[in-house]
Parts: sequence; C-alpha cells; structure tokens
Amino acid sequence: MLWFGNELLDFKLERKRLVERLINEGVLKTEKVIKAMLTIPREEFVLPEYRKYAYIDSPLPILKGQTISAPHMVALMCEVATLDVGHTVLEIGTGSGYHAAVIAEIVAPKKAVNKGHVYTIERIPELAEFARNNLEKTGYSDRVTVIVGDGTLGYPDAAPYDRIIVTAAAPQEPKPLLEQLKIGGKLIIPIGSRYMQYLYIVEKISERQFKRESVIPCVFVPLIGKYGW
Repeated sequence: MLWFGNELLDFKLERKRLVERLINEGVLKTEKVIKAMLTIPREEFVLPEYRKYAYIDSPLPILKGQTISAPHMVALMCEVATLDVGHTVLEIGTGSGYHAAVIAEIVAPKKAVNKGHVYTIERIPELAEFARNNLEKTGYSDRVTVIVGDGTLGYPDAAPYDRIIVTAAAPQEPKPLLEQLKIGGKLIIPIGSRYMQYLYIVEKISERQFKRESVIPCVFVPLIGKYGW
C-alpha cells in the first residue's frame, strides 16, 4: 500500500478495478489474460515516483525517454496474440519488463508442466538492467530471458517462435522476425509512420505466405534498428 495525499492506495484493489474496467470495455476477454493482468503487480515495473499512478490506464515514463505501455494495450496485444501455455515467445522492446511478465504468466504459469518461455530484446542496456531487476523481484526471471541488442534482427538462438510481439512501431515488418516465426505462428506489430500506426496480426501460413489483419490505430515509440527507423 502507498499513501497518495490523504488516501491509502491498495494496489491489489486498484489492479482489480482496472481489470474489471478493461473487461467492461471489451478489451479483456479470455480467462488466461484476465488472470495474468490480475496477477502481475504493475507498480513493481514503474519508477518509484510513478507507483501511485500504476493503475491509471496510461503509458508512464520509465528510463531514457521510454515508456511502459498503457495496460489496455498490453491486454489487447496479449489477447490478439492468442497466447497459450507452452508457447515460446519473442518480445521486441523489453522496457520495464511488465509486458514480458504478463506474457510469461500466460505461457509459463508456475504450476504448468509444459512451461513456455519469453525471450525479450532491449536495445538500451540501462533499461535491460532495470527490467531484469523488476523480473527478479517479482519472480519471473526464470521464465523471461532479457537480451541486449537490435530487436529488428530477432534472436535466432531460440527460434522458431510461436509468437513474436513487438512493442515499438516499425515502418514495415522486419524480415528476420518473419523468418523466425514458426509456421502457424503470429507476429503482433504496430506498423506505420513515426507518429501514427495500426496494430497488425501477421500469421505465417507457409515459408512464403502470410495472412495480415489490421486491428486498431495506435501510437508507439519508434522501433530503432537495422530493419526499423
């Protein structure tokens, strides 16, 4: 709990209220994503000065000019990715580690026999360290591997992936990410200009065939790298 002015904040209650709101708005739909959003303590993934705002449905500043995504966007991306227990997932853009923890709670819950794993790439070393610390203190470091590097190149060492989730905006689909998807796998990625994008689901039908679906307009920070901006 945390004092906010004269009010004592109960983070568990705030989290429950946020999840209920996202359910009522039609963003959260499936039990596994709802459970993950109820489980992960977002207050542990923000800077200390922003803890009191952890359950406002808005992006928040973290380090190096980056942000933690709004909860509704994390929920939406997990929903459209149709994640499942046992999936191997690549996330591009670790940030504070919050989104990776939500994914890990879905694909690798503690009691699962066939646990999946999340590999997440962050280009900024200070952010990668911040995320590692957050994942360690919340108990997800055994299910999430943080890598420092160019996310547009993917991570061939653990490929192919059931799902690839990109949390920054690209001008187009990075070729290495398409190559590292399993047949039947899905890439969730914002595509567009630096200032306005659409969230896309790209499903790999065969080695050369992809099915693309536009979900909603969105605004993300730019994806920096060889196949980004």
